[in-house]
Amino acid sequence: MQNPFETGHIKNYILLYVSVVVIVVLFFIASTVFRENEEIEKKVFKTQMTKPINEMQKVVEKDKEEEPSLTSKIKLMDKAY
Repeated sequence: MQNPFETGHIKNYILLYVSVVVIVVLFFIASTVFRENEEIEKKVFKTQMTKPINEMQKVVEKDKEEEPSLTSKIKLMDKAY
């Protein structure tokens, strides 16, 4: 095996390293130049409740009563694999 420092191949290794670094730098510059910064709207949430808690609990209880039971529609397999 030949020593690259003695045969003059070191120039090729240095050129390869420099070309990789130049490509990385060009991609970095391209990504910063062509990046579009999107404006993100700040979301504002309501902090005051419109209904009293007692009325909301009644509504939740009504919703629970109206939901049909899914256990009768679903049949499990007899044997587990």
